Amino acid sequence: MPGESDRSTRPPWRQWGMADHNRYEADPNRVAIVLPGARYTPAHPLLYFTRGVLHAHGWTVQEVWWEPPALSDRAAVSGWVCDQATAALDREKAERLLLVGKSLGTFAAPVAVERDLPAIWLTPLCGERYVTGALTTATAPTLLVGGTGDPTWNGDLARSTKAEVLEIPGADHGLETEHDPVNSADILRQVVGTVDGFVARL
Repeated sequence: MPGESDRSTRPPWRQWGMADHNRYEADPNRVAIVLPGARYTPAHPLLYFTRGVLHAHGWTVQEVWWEPPALSDRAAVSGWVCDQATAALDREKAERLLLVGKSLGTFAAPVAVERDLPAIWLTPLCGERYVTGALTTATAPTLLVGGTGDPTWNGDLARSTKAEVLEIPGADHGLETEHDPVNSADILRQVVGTVDGFVARL
């Protein structure tokens, strides 16, 4: 997990709140845990702005930075991510908790279901049974965001759940469109706006 020396790798965009390492303090009774992807860190746009939205709504945000182990067994991968999520949640004393995950981080969906936590899953791995089994049984408020150009996304599955769904036509696993940065920026704005509306209703 990076510390202060890693701040230089983050985008020089506007910061929300004061960070204590990778923590952004606000209401101590509302804490959101942000789980990244394998190579998509909390500094990348989708998670960066999701953190900003949460903090703007008064949530304390705890980012998780990790270096996933080289595991080929999907059960082991799922177990490792769930362990990271559980450890992060267990450190918190807040009355209200929220999970946010991108790609690999969505392997934590079973933890959200087990604890009946609201969740925001960006580009969930809809082909992984450990993820889909949780998504289809979740009853707490959940937001699923994916693109039709992403092979890991399954819009029909997402819409069969009780979750709020945002599906972006043509967007890839990064929720971008290749060779079209302007459209990619528009997609980011749409995602952030949807996240903002979801968080406002919690």
